[in-house]
Amino acid sequence: MLKRINWRVVLITTIWVVSLGSLITLMSFIEIKKAEQTCRKVQVILPGNQFFIERAEIDDILNSKNGMLVGRRLDGINIQNLENRLKANPFIEYAKVYLDMDGILHADVRQRVPILRVFNIIGQDFYIDQNGLKIPLSDHFTSKVLVANGAILEGFDGKVDTLKNTLSKDLFKMAKFINADSLWSEQVVQIFVTDNKDMELVPRVGNQKIIFGNADGMEDKFRNLLLFYKKALPRVGWDAYSSINLKFNGQIVCVKRDSTLKKQLPSPISADSVKIKLKGIQDSIQNIL
Repeated sequence: MLKRINWRVVLITTIWVVSLGSLITLMSFIEIKKAEQTCRKVQVILPGNQFFIERAEIDDILNSKNGMLVGRRLDGINIQNLENRLKANPFIEYAKVYLDMDGILHADVRQRVPILRVFNIIGQDFYIDQNGLKIPLSDHFTSKVLVANGAILEGFDGKVDTLKNTLSKDLFKMAKFINADSLWSEQVVQIFVTDNKDMELVPRVGNQKIIFGNADGMEDKFRNLLLFYKKALPRVGWDAYSSINLKFNGQIVCVKRDSTLKKQLPSPISADSVKIKLKGIQDSIQNIL
């Protein structure tokens, strides 16, 4: 006896065959149209407020070696090659090039965003971008970012590269943290690296050294510094101390100008030097923030 026909299976199989045939027909149509179509326009999308590279430079990159793209047949345009040439520019972080059926070539470009400018110990200077990569300076544009100088050994050969030593990675972490905070990005204008590899912050308000050490416990150090700004400095004035030392865990050590005497807070600040142990007042930090 003949088995009963499974019409559901037949229907599904027919749909798949028709769909596949339609897809093949559509792809063939697209290829035929692509072969006949020419590039009518080049559309570049370049978002952001950095100006390391301009639209004219992108046009030059796209057109160099291949001549003008507008008027060329679409099947004669190597999209991958155009993308690779854009990505080879040190100021371009991301590039995507594609063609549409209307003959428009789209180039979506994203520039690198610097967060720190470094002056190393041998006189070289370069940027570190938001991804922790070294990038060169631009002949056309200077980015107004945080500056780091002093005993920085990180070298630069002019090409996009990763950071090599621990101090440079700490500088990047510090710059990233400062840039992400509206208060510290306004208050901190420079990071100076001493000969013993301590990072010192140069503030906009006040003329004291802020000795930070390395990037270990960075968030706690900044929290303690903010607490000190709110609790101590209003009582003695912003220029009362020549240095504020955050290197030591759980405390701030300050040196008053022209003196070396020390006294512990929270007694009235009248000594020539003061040492604040933060244990016991940490619960108040959240209320202050």
